[in-house]
Amino acid sequence: MNSADRSPPSRQPGERSGLGLPFLAVVALALIAAPRVALHDLGIIQEGTFVNALFVFVPPLLWIAVVLWRRVPQPFLTLLVVGAVYGVFLMLGHQILWNTAWAGAPPGLGGNLSGLPPVAQEVIVRGFAAMSSLVTGTLVGAVCGLAAWATGKLLRR
Repeated sequence: MNSADRSPPSRQPGERSGLGLPFLAVVALALIAAPRVALHDLGIIQEGTFVNALFVFVPPLLWIAVVLWRRVPQPFLTLLVVGAVYGVFLMLGHQILWNTAWAGAPPGLGGNLSGLPPVAQEVIVRGFAAMSSLVTGTLVGAVCGLAAWATGKLLRR
């Protein structure tokens, strides 16, 4: 038996991955939540409004509905990955729209770090904002995954 005989079978386009959905579907689910980033950073929607609430809550509810409808075997893992991909879109959106969102007055560092050159401050602040976006997206995915997992258990009783 040679090494070619032991390789995993290749997947056809659209076939389910180990996540229970094709990876393209995972990316599409993450993209459903991405418009809010641009709309918020461009000042088109404001926090605390009904429209903003729709953009905040409807996409994660759709994520949960899809994994329940498709009977994904590991909904927590699947939505954790969807959330992580969403975090990447969140990060990219915030970084691309940074100057527009901050209207020419980006945040800076205070205290002992206020004396750093402006470029260093921008790198640090943007770096922390990028990490925050990744963590936020992943946490949203984890919460949705937990909700989908628990709902799935209740529905299968």
